[in-house]
Amino acid sequence: MGQSLKSAQFLMERRLIDAARGDANALYDLGIVYSMGTSDYGIDLIEAHKWFNLAAVSGMVEAAEARADVAEDMTAREIAEAQRQARAWLGATRRLAA
Repeated sequence: MGQSLKSAQFLMERRLIDAARGDANALYDLGIVYSMGTSDYGIDLIEAHKWFNLAAVSGMVEAAEARADVAEDMTAREIAEAQRQARAWLGATRRLAA
């Protein structure tokens, strides 16, 4: 079980690194993790919306559809927070790339 937890953490860390590089698939995968939840990461619709939004901005049609699905279960305030976090992520990753 301990090895499984380490593997899951490694995969999440890897996806975050790939996401920071602008990998739309990694962004989408992070949205999936947070929209469905795992034993290590619970369901978090704000996080899911954020990652799906970032993947959609990168041109991934499936992410735009998933973002819309998640948004149906969110309040306007939660969507606004997810959008704020997505803008902050973009700003932070652009500064790192510069």
